[in-house]
Amino acid sequence: MAKKTQKQERINDILLGPLERPALQWLARHMPKWVTPDILTGIGIFASVLIFVSYALVGRGETLHNGLLWLASFGFVLNWFGDSLDGTLARYRHIERPRFGYFIDHSVDAFSAVAIFMGLGLSGLTTPLVGALATIGYLLAMITVYLKTFVTGTFEMTSMKLGPTEIRLLAILINSLIFFIGNPIITLPVWGQVKLFTILLSVIAAFLFVYFIYRTIVEGMRLALLDGKRLERRLEREAAKADKGQHKQELKSKKAK
Repeated sequence: MAKKTQKQERINDILLGPLERPALQWLARHMPKWVTPDILTGIGIFASVLIFVSYALVGRGETLHNGLLWLASFGFVLNWFGDSLDGTLARYRHIERPRFGYFIDHSVDAFSAVAIFMGLGLSGLTTPLVGALATIGYLLAMITVYLKTFVTGTFEMTSMKLGPTEIRLLAILINSLIFFIGNPIITLPVWGQVKLFTILLSVIAAFLFVYFIYRTIVEGMRLALLDGKRLERRLEREAAKADKGQHKQELKSKKAK
């Protein structure tokens, strides 16, 4: 028998939520019937590939006033459109497929993260190592969300007001900054000469690693407390059951005498 799907509580308390949620609902209401959630998911995947290609090609030319940065930024907008609207449209039309949707949506999210950060690593804007570290940090942050969903049944997109939407907007702002001022080399103590984009992406990667460690510790302590209380109650019930059984056995022994 197939395991019954646990209904998830969705918490999406992101900084741009008050603007994003009404916008997604409006788009869902006005979306043509031929546009399906699967088509939107495909648009999100295409956008991730577009971002990868755009960043990879940036490295072949001058960074300053490189129009491919705008193409990458357009890819982030397109990725938001497809990735954020597919689930909203499914819920609006009451055609949700909870298990399929959860699995495919987050598999696509992982692919998108790898494609985007790999593109950055090949762009010349930063080093492949920093791009790889940012990829690992982002995937670790995603894993904490998925593990918490599994053990608690609550899908909390973020606990720091910053979600994928805010990260996309940050990427667009950084692209715009690099387009207008280029990617200057800055001399830092110990680190030496390093590109501006490398500094920015390193800060983001470090933040993601710290967030992963913090959430793991905090959530682990909370779950340990909950499981400890459950274990304590179970041991009390077992002890009470054992005492009851022993009492019955003593009564039987007395009657036998």
